[in-house]
Amino acid sequence: MNAATSRSSLPGAQRVVVKIGSSSLTGPDGHLDLGALRGLVDVLAERVAAGGQVVLVTSGAISAGIGPLGLTTRPRDLATMQAAAMIGQSQLVARYTEAFAAHGLRVGQVLLTAEDTVRRWRYRNAQRSLDRLLALGVVPVVNENDAVTTDELKFGDNDRLAALVSHLVRADALVLLTDVDGLHDAPPSRPGARRIPYVADLAEVAGVEVTARGSALGTGGMVTKLESVRIATGAGVPAVLTSAVNARAALAGDDVGTFFAVTGRRTSARRLWIAHAAGSRGRLHLDAGAARAVLGGRASLLPAGVTRVEGTFDAGDPVELVGPDGAVLARGLVAFDAAELPPLLGRSTFDLRAELGEGYDRVVVHRDDLVLEGPTGAATASRR
Repeated sequence: MNAATSRSSLPGAQRVVVKIGSSSLTGPDGHLDLGALRGLVDVLAERVAAGGQVVLVTSGAISAGIGPLGLTTRPRDLATMQAAAMIGQSQLVARYTEAFAAHGLRVGQVLLTAEDTVRRWRYRNAQRSLDRLLALGVVPVVNENDAVTTDELKFGDNDRLAALVSHLVRADALVLLTDVDGLHDAPPSRPGARRIPYVADLAEVAGVEVTARGSALGTGGMVTKLESVRIATGAGVPAVLTSAVNARAALAGDDVGTFFAVTGRRTSARRLWIAHAAGSRGRLHLDAGAARAVLGGRASLLPAGVTRVEGTFDAGDPVELVGPDGAVLARGLVAFDAAELPPLLGRSTFDLRAELGEGYDRVVVHRDDLVLEGPTGAATASRR
């Protein structure tokens, strides 16, 4: 067992992404729990003082705005959620700034939306910004930009965002802090439920019941956390899931929560972006021959192999490639606008060049821009 597959990697992890959920930062009255926030900052500051680097992905903006707005529960409509986020985000960052300043540390606010990962240049810009903050000794405080995010552009929760950020900054570990101490073999509220301390592969826990949603103050549950773990470990980043009160012990490599071992190699940011970060803008339906060629991992998708187009997308957008049986085979960056494709479908590049000229005989999705769906649902890089 090497460091990437055991807790022994955690004490020496140079760069760590720590995600904390709303339920761990918010009291039952809907107000921000300053004691919990300061306790977390104390732990992270210790890590930085010891020479490590920390990126904090924090929820809590909407929850922090509930009390000041006089609301009794988390809002459900988008406009009120955005209003709560506008008020709560400023309070949240102000409290983090104060808490880290007590340790002589500065913070830098980083607000992201899914759109920041859909467009490649914005993804790269976020990567450069985070790298620069860390180089300057600043603690990045990352959150989804709920104040301007629409339902169509949401990450859905900060768990998935944390996994993508862990790859974005080439982290050595991801620590997910929540209100339960790890993954259990049954819902934790059920008598007899036992904590699962170590998971070598998520296939081992495929039968565990994890459908219950999280706290009323949060948006994520165990399902989203395991999806986050799948993304991180599949990209070479080990992960720990535990309760916020165990943050210090988790970073020290103690037996708390659940440790998830690495299941894949670190891949390029481009491929992870295609696989997980980029929201699909449409679907291309393939015939049997094209499906086999794509699954072989060595062929680009040609117009002749596409039978139907779904969605509205522009050239360069991410799309799903679907086989004859309706199963998603791969994701990739399309080279045509949706409106351009229908006249080209089922036709050879030779015919297209002869009738329409150069430019219309290009591939629909190049093999370098393809990521296959793996056997467990995890996207894997196309072999070259």
